[in-house]
Amino acid sequence: MEFYLTRHAQAKSEAEDPRRPLSEEGRREAEKVARAAAARGVKVAAILHSDKLRARQTAEIFEKFLSPPRGRREIAGLSPEDDPMAAKSELEAAGEPLMLVGHLPHLDRLVSLLVASDPEKGVVDFPSAALVCVSVVERKWRIQWALTPQTA
Repeated sequence: MEFYLTRHAQAKSEAEDPRRPLSEEGRREAEKVARAAAARGVKVAAILHSDKLRARQTAEIFEKFLSPPRGRREIAGLSPEDDPMAAKSELEAAGEPLMLVGHLPHLDRLVSLLVASDPEKGVVDFPSAALVCVSVVERKWRIQWALTPQTA
């Protein structure tokens, strides 16, 4: 089964807006990657995101292009400093493909935990709005492919 891990798109600086919504460039990045994901045939049952505005806004853009049947919702365990074990458990318990929209360093640590069994390994780069497809077959996790605003 495939799962999709997405870093939020570029956000405004805290000085510009303390809520850190997406910048116009961030919106363009997210739309470009979401459009490419849809063209690639990505199907997810739901999009799960952190409680941060920039992650919610990125998830909303992906929702528009991917139309997950169970929609989009906020969950705990996807914030920057959260333990990646909670997200790993969420994925392992899922009976259908999901997209998680979150932050660094959490996503780096999650992918490293999944594919290298070590959250500190650093196995993939996550620029803003990047989407990484991971799959699990017989309890073995692998990175399948990635999309970034530069490659979409």
